[in-house]
Amino acid sequence: MPPHDCPPPSLHPVFVLDFWQASHPVSVSLPFLSNWILHPLLATYILLFVLRIFLSWYPQLDTQHPPYNWVVAATEFLLKPTRRLIPPLGGVDMTPVVWVGLVALLRELLLGQQGLLTMIQLAY
Repeated sequence: MPPHDCPPPSLHPVFVLDFWQASHPVSVSLPFLSNWILHPLLATYILLFVLRIFLSWYPQLDTQHPPYNWVVAATEFLLKPTRRLIPPLGGVDMTPVVWVGLVALLRELLLGQQGLLTMIQLAY
């Protein structure tokens, strides 16, 4: 039998998954899952774009071999179209800097103290 402080899934306002292990329910809400998936993903992409900035400072590094090719492969699909919109300034590729700002802004808007997913989670 579920504890009294846990509403039945049909009455819960947020999407709920119920896992029953040894007759002990664990409710996991969608915002909780988003924080566990989105936060690490966005933080990883910020780190990858910062690494791309460092890689641009050392053009003699061969980015065809690990671990450099992992960084390039994970970020190039976003940087390539952005380079068409923002050409290099004085020979310096500014697109990784732009993406660091965009991903940090997205992370703050969704998961910050007053982010959308944070407010949804606090409302329920």
